[in-house]
Amino acid sequence: MPLTVHEGYVPGCIGRVVGLHARYYAEHSGFGLPFEARVAAEMAAFLQRYEAGRDGLWLALDEAGEVQGSVALDGLHAGEAGAHLRWFIVGDAARGTGIGRQLLARAVAHADRCGFGRIHLSTFAGLDAARHLYESQGFRLVQQQAGDQWGRVVEEQVFERERPGS
Repeated sequence: MPLTVHEGYVPGCIGRVVGLHARYYAEHSGFGLPFEARVAAEMAAFLQRYEAGRDGLWLALDEAGEVQGSVALDGLHAGEAGAHLRWFIVGDAARGTGIGRQLLARAVAHADRCGFGRIHLSTFAGLDAARHLYESQGFRLVQQQAGDQWGRVVEEQVFERERPGS
C-alpha cells in the first residue's frame, strides 16, 4: 500500500488516530473506555493549542487520504521536562512498510531542529516493535514500574532521548 507522510492536521484525523489506538489496545492489552476517552481528550486538547514550529503532528496517509499511522511531538514543556512524543501508532494494514520508522524519524528531526534537549515518551512493556524503533532513534529506558492508569495493571515505561551534543 503506498503511503505518504503528511505534516499537520487533516479533517477526521483525531477520530482516526483515536480509533487506531482504541482498537489495537483493546485487542492486545485489554484497554477500554478509560484509555480511549483519555487519548481522545488529550489529542483534541493538544491540537487546539498546537503551535507550528514548536509542536508537530505527522500522519501516514494512504491513497484515499485515510490515516494509517501517526506520531506527535508536544513541545509545550520542552524547556522544563523535554518534548513529549505521543500517539505513535501504525495500523495493521501499514505495519511492516517502514512508515513507522519514517514517522518517528520526522518527529526526532523536528525536535533536533527546534533545539529541544530531550524527548520523552510513556509506553509499557511488551510493545517490542515500537521499543526497537525508539531505541534505533536513540531513546533509552529510564523508568519502569507497575501502573494501572489504563484500567488494568501493566509495566509502564518511560523512554528518553537526549539531543546529541546537548
